[in-house]
Order: sequence, then C-alpha cells, then structure tokens
Amino acid sequence: MRLLIAAALALSATAATAADPLAPTGRWTANTRGAAATPPMGWNSWNAFRTEVNEEKVLGAAQALVDTGLAKLGYRYVNIDDGWWLKRRVSDGRLQVRTAIFPSAAGGGFRPFTDKLHSMGLKAGIYTDLGRNACSQAYDLKSPNLPVGTAEEREVGLYGHIDGDIRLFFADWGFDYIKVDSCGLTDYAPGRDHVLSQGYRPLVPLIDRGGPARTDIVKVRGLYTEVADALARYNPDGDYVFSICAWGQANVRAWGKQVGNLWRTSDDITPNWSRMLHTFDSASGRALYAQPGGWNDPDMLFIGAGDFDENHLVEARSHFSLWAIANAPLLIGYDLRNAPKSLLDIWGNADVVAINQDSGGHQGVIAYDSDDLQIIVKTLSDGSKAVALFNRGLAPVEATLTADHLKFASESPIQLKDLWSKEALAPFTGERSFTLAPRETRLFRASGTRALADGMYLSELPGNVNVAEDGVVNPEPDPMIHRALSPWSGSRSSGERPNYAGWGGAQADASPYGQPLQVAGRRFGSGIGILSGSRLEVRNAGARRFSAVVGVDDWTRNPAAKVRFYVYGDGRLLASTAALTAGAAPVPISADVSGVKIVELVVRGEGQPTSVVWGEAALSASPRA
Repeated sequence: MRLLIAAALALSATAATAADPLAPTGRWTANTRGAAATPPMGWNSWNAFRTEVNEEKVLGAAQALVDTGLAKLGYRYVNIDDGWWLKRRVSDGRLQVRTAIFPSAAGGGFRPFTDKLHSMGLKAGIYTDLGRNACSQAYDLKSPNLPVGTAEEREVGLYGHIDGDIRLFFADWGFDYIKVDSCGLTDYAPGRDHVLSQGYRPLVPLIDRGGPARTDIVKVRGLYTEVADALARYNPDGDYVFSICAWGQANVRAWGKQVGNLWRTSDDITPNWSRMLHTFDSASGRALYAQPGGWNDPDMLFIGAGDFDENHLVEARSHFSLWAIANAPLLIGYDLRNAPKSLLDIWGNADVVAINQDSGGHQGVIAYDSDDLQIIVKTLSDGSKAVALFNRGLAPVEATLTADHLKFASESPIQLKDLWSKEALAPFTGERSFTLAPRETRLFRASGTRALADGMYLSELPGNVNVAEDGVVNPEPDPMIHRALSPWSGSRSSGERPNYAGWGGAQADASPYGQPLQVAGRRFGSGIGILSGSRLEVRNAGARRFSAVVGVDDWTRNPAAKVRFYVYGDGRLLASTAALTAGAAPVPISADVSGVKIVELVVRGEGQPTSVVWGEAALSASPRA
C-alpha cells in the first residue's frame, strides 16, 4: 500500500510539473542514477592516440595507472574512444569489434578485455555516437580504423539501435562507462562532401552547431534520455557512468543534469593555452547546474602535450588546478606507458585530487572575474574552502585575496595551505596579496571563521541546488567564454563567435547577465541571480531557517515586469511576497524549514522574464530570522 501511495504521489507531482513547471514537487529532480557521486577519474585513449588505438596501448595505460599508484587515488576508468569498431552485422544488428587491434575480442566481443580490466581493480569505458555514424567517419577519413562494408554495415552508431547496443555494451560485454558523441546527429546532412564521397545515408541534422534556433532540442534530449533509460535497464546495480558529448549544444546546460552523469560544455579541447581557456570558461560559470551525480565537462585533460607538456609545468599545473576546482572529470589523455615523473606528480597530487573529489560536490564559484585574473572559491564538505588564484595572461599580476572572497569573517585569522608547494602560510586577517607569474595558478586550502556564523549562503553550496527551471525562454550563446583561435580553421572564417547556450542562466553571486547583484541600489555580495519564471530545488541537511532579501535586479532587461517570490518546503507554501517591480526596495523573506528536506524557491512574473535577485539567500541553524 505504501508503495502504491508513493507511486501515486510521484505521478501526481510529475503531472503537476508538466502542467506548470513552477509548481513545487517537493522532491529533488536532478539525475541520481549512475555511479558519479564525485567527478569520474581515469584515462581516455583519444588525446593520445585518436582512432589509432589498440589493446596493447589501452592495457599499457591501465597497468601504468596501477603501477604508479594513480588507480589508488581514484583514476579507475579506462576508456576506449573512437576507432574500436569494424562494422555492424546486418543479419542481427550486432556490432563487431576490430579484432586486428583488439585480439582478445576474437571470441565474439569485449568481455575478455573488460574482465582483464576488472581483474586489475579498474573499470572499463566504451565510446559510441547517438547518430548512425561516428565522428571519425566525417573527420578522420585517412584513419586505418574506420568501419568497413556497405553503408548499412558502417552505421555503427546508436541511432535505431539504442536498446540493443546498450544491452551489448553493458549486459554482454561488461562495460561500466559510456561516452555518447553527437556527430551523427550533426555532420551527415544531405550534400555534405563526405556523405557523398563515402556513400553514407544522409541524416537531416538535429543539431546545428552555429544556430541554436535550428537545433531540435526536444528530439536530442529525447534520444539521450532513451540511452539513460536503457543504461538503467541493463545496469540494475546502478554501477555505470553516462557521458553526454553534445559539446554544449542543444541547450544541454539546462537538461544534462536530469539525464546524464556528465555533459560536455564545449567543443573539443586541444593542447593550447587559449583553447584551454575556452573550454574552461564554458563550464566555470555554471556552478549551479552541477551537483553530485552530474558534472559540467570542459573535456579531457591535455596535460603532457603542447602548452601543457613537461616543458610547461606552470601551465600544466594550472590546467589541473582549474579542472579540480571546477569539479570537472579528471580523465588523463596521455600515453602513460612513457609518462615522465614531472607529469605523474601533477596527476598524482593527492591534495589537489581531494579538492576535485570532495564529497560535498560544490563546484567552485567565481568570486573575482576579469580577463587577467580570476579568483575561484569552492566550499568543501568540512566547511573549509579551496581557492584558486588564476593568472590568465602573459604578464605577472598582483592578486589580493580577501576574507569576503572566501565568505570568512574579516576580523578572524585565515590559514592557507599551498596545495602545490605544501607550504602552510602565516595566518592573515582581512586580505593578503600574491604576485602570480604568467599563466600561474596558486591553489590553496583555506580555513577560517564563517562570515555567516550559524549557517551558509546558498551560493556557497551550489551542489545542494538544482536549477529545475531557470526562466530562459530562448537560449542565448554565452559571450563570456574566451574566443580562441579555431584549431581547425584558423583565421579562414570570421572568427569563433559565442556558440554555447547559457547566457541568462542562474548565477551564484552574480546576475544572470554577469553583473553584480543589486536591487534599488543595494549591493549583495552573496546570493543567486536568476530570471523570473524560475524554480530552484535546495537540499536541506538540517537547517531550521531559510532567509533572503529579494527584488528585481537593477540590471534587468525588462524593468516593466512584476514578480512575486515564493518559498516552499516539501511542496507546502511557507512564505511569499507581494508583487515587486524594478526600482522597488528589496524585501526580506524567510521561513521556518525545520524538518524540511527540499526547499523550493519560485519566482513568478508577468510577460517576458525579468532578472531577479535572491540576495543573501541562506540556510541557518536558528529558527528565527
């Protein structure tokens, strides 16, 4: 009877949300399936070998993870990327492994290979595409490892085969991780040169890389959801990881957290400083869109090549520090059979890995932002902070770290430990300055007295916040992402324009459009900026009071709009405001949330969305404001 009642309530909540996405559900709706309580760690074949991968290379990397101690630190996924397949058998649709490069599959599949990895204490990952054809079949036409046979036999992607392929990969072959690319939904339009020259069956694109309005977001999300459901079906123990590789397209920013365990936020990284900035920026401003179980993915680590090789250790440490504090997956892309100690020391820095793997799951929030310097602060599960001082440029820069950046009390001592030098610095109060070398990142663990004595601001706890609805009606490209020189076309085009939707989404300690939080001239150093027509789900771990100061953002694009703020606890209305307009003084709102598991913050408005502020939004131990 209890199960029937619970099911009925869940269906009722789902129906209410479908009818009114701002209606409270009283539950956490972000993805909780899969095995990604912390960002996945391991190794991927692509950056080192592209499609020229083979069993010897992959098992060599696996053995190196074990021998170097990296596996014990958490690097446990060993992932094959593009290049493993031979063809799809037409008679029954079963994929065939290229046994010339994976000889252990000669008996019929990858099971001996995955058994080998499992016997080493590791996990096995595989690659596929959501379309009929894979990326290499469009962009690596000189590869020796392209699928062979008729047009139908060369259709090795999931399109039309989702259930069968996922069953094959996980139930039959024993894989634990899957990366699902999207080239097949994008790059096989009728009339494309490679479609004609290779005799592929064309597919009208569902994703338009340069035009979000021409992307079928609903269809793309639906296909990825089919994969997610199949993964749950063939992994009843939940021990799997689902990597969505839509490169920031199809507005994956908004729905990836409800479907997969990680989702790419940009196109591919390359071993160039400028390109690293580009991919990092695509993820660094989205802290409220990631939480335990689902992570922003600015692509794999490229430490060991180009601007991040053993001759550029400052840059390599910066790359690793940024991925760590942004809670990015840590997937090594290097031939580990020949790794020098200097690089192993970076991947193997246990203190930095611990920042990435902290169980709180709070992505670092940008506390100071400029083209020259960024200060990024992450709340750790024990209440301490990690802080990165990041020099983005080619000249030394002076960085002043303040107690306000850390949300620590300015009159109390603050202790810093340098996670690269291992030095414990002398305590300071108020602020401390550092000179950063070009491209240097100083990464510290910081301890001190919280500015909010009996609680924490929501912007300190992004991993406890799910942006169920952010009010964005028409996804806009984010102009704050570094525009790198294209590694594929150079300057042959008009330049790399903003391309990844996300502008106007929810922000921690900033307005949806990157301005300070401000209502009627009052600035808020802490809070959440979001559009009206929004609903936030907040996990409450024992706090007794929610409080905020709310109003319409002074930077709003729609100053004529009227909005109302609502606070719900486990689906019950706890507090609300009267209608507010631009220029109106900010209004306090609070509620007793004792015993409440999910607090929901809703802003309803009239007409087009307007930018609003949940200033100083916090959960605290005191039952009274």
